[in-house]
Amino acid sequence: MSTVPEAQILNIAQQGEPVLTQLAQAVSDPLAPEIQTLIQNMHATMLAANGVGIAAPQVFQSLRIIIVASRPNPRYPDAPLMEPIVMLNPEILWQSTDTCWGEEGCLSVQSTRAQVARAERLRLRYISQQGEAIEADYSGFVARIIQHELDHLNGILFVERAAAA
Repeated sequence: MSTVPEAQILNIAQQGEPVLTQLAQAVSDPLAPEIQTLIQNMHATMLAANGVGIAAPQVFQSLRIIIVASRPNPRYPDAPLMEPIVMLNPEILWQSTDTCWGEEGCLSVQSTRAQVARAERLRLRYISQQGEAIEADYSGFVARIIQHELDHLNGILFVERAAAA
C-alpha cells in the first residue's frame, strides 16, 4: 500500500475573485492523481473552515468538482450528519417545483448569511471519486448544499439568489 501525502489546506477564493464568476470545466479523468489530490485537499480545507460543502472554484480550480459533507458544526449546528460525497461533473436531472427557504452562508462570502429559496428535492447524476456513474435523489438540507455548490460551478454566489433585505 502506498503512502498518501498529507492533505493541504488551500486558500479559499473570496467574493470578487474572477474564478468565482466563471463556468467551471468538466473533469475529463476523474482518477487522475492531480484530481484525487485536489479532492483530498478540498476536503481538508472544507473541514478546517467548518464548511458543509465546497466547490473546486472556491480553491481557485475552475473544475466541476463538489464535496457535500453535512455535519453539525459551529456554522450549521443543526445540520444532519452524513458521510462526505465527492461529485465530479454533477448535473441536476430533475428538481421539485416546491421550494423552501433557508439560511445560507459561504466560505467565499465571509460574514454574510441570507435566506435563499431552493428546490426541496432533486435527482442528480455525477461521477464518484472512484470514477463510477451515480444517479441519486436528495432532499432537504443536503439538496440545499448541492444546489449551493452547483451554483459555484456555474459562476453564481448565493448572495445573487438571496431574498432582498
